[in-house]
This record gives sequence, structure tokens and C-alpha cells, in this order.
Amino acid sequence: MSALWTSDEVARTLSPVAPTASFEATGVTFDSRAVGKGDLFFALNGETTDGHIYVADALMRGAAAAVVSRDVPGAQGPLVRVPDTMKALADLGHAGRRRSTARIASVTGSVGKTSTKDALRTLLAAQAPTAASVASYNNHVGVPISLARLPRDARYGVFEIGMNHPGEIEPLARLVEAHVGVITNVEPAHIGYMGSEEAIADEKACLFAGMQPDAVAVLNRDNRHYERLAGHARRFGVARVVGFGRSDAADVRLLACNLQDSGSDVVASIHGRRIEYRLGAAGEHWVLNSLAALAVVEALGADVGRAAATLGEVVASPGRGARRRLKFGAGTIELLDESYNANPASVRAMLAVLARTEPAPGGRRLLAMGDMRELGDGADAYHAGLADAVAASGAAQVFLCGPHMAALWRRLSAGQQGVHRPDSAALAPEVATALRAGDVIAIKGSLGSQMKSVVDAVLAASGGQAGRAG
Repeated sequence: MSALWTSDEVARTLSPVAPTASFEATGVTFDSRAVGKGDLFFALNGETTDGHIYVADALMRGAAAAVVSRDVPGAQGPLVRVPDTMKALADLGHAGRRRSTARIASVTGSVGKTSTKDALRTLLAAQAPTAASVASYNNHVGVPISLARLPRDARYGVFEIGMNHPGEIEPLARLVEAHVGVITNVEPAHIGYMGSEEAIADEKACLFAGMQPDAVAVLNRDNRHYERLAGHARRFGVARVVGFGRSDAADVRLLACNLQDSGSDVVASIHGRRIEYRLGAAGEHWVLNSLAALAVVEALGADVGRAAATLGEVVASPGRGARRRLKFGAGTIELLDESYNANPASVRAMLAVLARTEPAPGGRRLLAMGDMRELGDGADAYHAGLADAVAASGAAQVFLCGPHMAALWRRLSAGQQGVHRPDSAALAPEVATALRAGDVIAIKGSLGSQMKSVVDAVLAASGGQAGRAG
């Protein structure tokens, strides 16, 4: 494997005290648990831990070198001493971006940004070497790490940018210097910190800061904040605005779709060109994600027809809608895992998928949900407002946890009420005990609600995986 960074390049970029030895790094990381042979390890100072205590272990596990801001007794390997390791990481990310000739897309949005980023990685990687943020590496650490990992030969790069407080997106956008920026939508996610949807839109629009000349903004034409976002894009100097969605005014427009529990058949118009394709992920929200992805592909200059043909390979990831059929007793159950995150829009999208998912004979639709976080003073109202969508989902029993979900619990019919518990740890055994062969169980909640413990309880109650659903 060729070097991603040599010690000479790192020294020129970071201007450190001279590295204690020469090295070649094939990767970059800040997580000592994930150190691979040849990685350049950054010892970052977090809120609760100091990465310097892991330097010796990282070097023992094969790290090529470590970037540090102080002496590390017992460290056996090359050290790069800098005044501030976080700034050094940002500097290396900036250098990685500046040396790249790749066409770059940046992605944000209240809902669907990670799924759209992952879809773009699949579509573009089928055409040329492509780099993309892993998992949800979308903050002040994840973005520069992702840029520092950008391979020299990448033709395309896709980088997710997130926020939950004002002022977070613009400095990251200026690091990424994208050719194309997509905002999937604006919804009341993180409204507890931001104050209003308009403030969320204004922050999301900072994605267009520092973009390349002749940049393209891709926006949801159906979102009520479209004109506000488009105005910001133009003020940031974006050359072209492309809308996607159902609207007749959309440049990338949904003409028809046949939604199924295993995916969707889609007909779209892309700048007047009619395209039909199969999408491997289920749900109308995924159909809109696919339109956004195709709009970005076109704006990057890649092959749209080939990308559309690749959409059949796109499926939801664990925690974000992944579907698994699991052995259970003499039959199976189906698990819809959306345990990673939740806000009102994404919950409604998941409930619509649940409504279209047919249980096996003798089975039921079951629903387990934890609190949606960061919704501010209106949290109870947002939770209670889901009652109509829960009723329409056809869930036979609903299992809820968290203080705000109590507001939804009180709105449910007596027939739908399973149990309400204070937290996911108390809810998990209740859900596992309620399962029977043939059931479909959907699990959703914000990361802080720890609904993965409910997923784990379902997996433990089953007899193993029987094959991917859908």
C-alpha cells in the first residue's frame, strides 16, 4: 500500500518539532481502539479523556507515528510534537483537501444526510475511486480526519457535515471546499439548541461557504425553506441551484414510484431526461434521498444512468433502517432497526415503512420507541403529535420509554398501549418477552435514548439470522 502521508509531508504541513524518526503512514485515526498498522495516530484531548494516555498502546499496535503535544514516557515509535493536536488535525485535513484533484460533494440536512452520503459513496465508487466519511464522522474531529484520509488517487469525495449548535457548519464547509453541496431537508431536529426552523435553515446553508468556483447547490424543492436556502446559496456565490423532489419546479423530479417493503421502483425526470430505476432501500424518504444523490452525481459530472442502475445495491445500514429476518421459535421475526437517531420527520418516515411491511401469518406489527432528543420546550408536543402516524402504522402494540414519550403514550388507544418505561434498559426485556413468530418489530429513538439495547435484546431472543429481509 502506498503512503498516504510521509514524515516529510507531515513535517511540512504541521511545522512541528522535528519528528523523532521518519515514517510512512497509510491511514489516519484518533481512536486508539481502531488503530491499524501504518496509521498516524492523533492524541486528542477530549472532554473526558486525554488521547496521550493511549499513545504507547497505539504504537505497540502498529501505528506508524503519533502526533502529540507533550512528552509521552514509554512511547516506542516516532512522535510528532505540535503545540495543539486538534489544530494539527485540522491542518492535515486542510492539506489533504488542497492536494486532492477529486471532485468533492458535501452533505448535510436534518434527516437523511448519512443515508444520502452512503448512497453517493456506493454510486460513485462503482465508477471511479471514491472516498467518503465513515459512519457519522461529521463534526470538528470527523471532518478533518476524513479529509486527512482522502487518498491521493481519489476521483470523488463525499463528506458529511453535521451540527447541533449555531456556528458549527461554516468552518467545516470551508475545510471541505466542495464542488457540490446538498441539503437533504430542514426539519425541527436540534431545535432545542437552535430555537427555530429558520435558524436551522440558516445554519444548514452555511454548507455553501468556501465552495469552489462554479459550485452547485442541491436543495429539496418540496421543503418550505427552499427559497431561504437558495438565497443563502447565491449570497455565498454558488453558481447554480438544483432542486429535487415531487414539485413540478424540481429539476430532478419524482414522476412515479411503487413503494414496497423490499424497496421501490422509481420513475424520475433528471433535467428533462426520463430515468427508471430500482431502489434497494424501502420508504418514500429513501426515494427522495435517491433523487438528491442522482442530482449530486450529475453535478459532479459522473454518469447518471450508470448511477441510477446502481441504486438497486443501496440498502439501509444498521441503526438507520436496516432490515433483518431473524429465526424465532418455529418461524421468523423481522427487525427494522432505526435505533441510531430520531426526530419527528424521521419517525414519521419509519412509521410509513412499518405500515407497508406485512407480518408473516400469525404475526403483528410491533413498535418500540425512545425519546427524540434536543427538541427544546416543545418536546412533549412533538412526541404527542406522532399519535396519528403511530395509529396509521398499524402497530398492534407500542412500547415506549423516556419522559417525553409519556406524552405520546397518553395519546395512544388502549388497544395499542404495550408498556411505557423510564428508559431503554427497562423497556428491552418487555419488548423481547412480547415477541412471537411472524412479528415485525420496528425500533426507533435518538442515540441518547440508547435504543440499541432494545435491538440487542431482540437479537438475543432470536435464534440467529435467517437472511436479510427484503
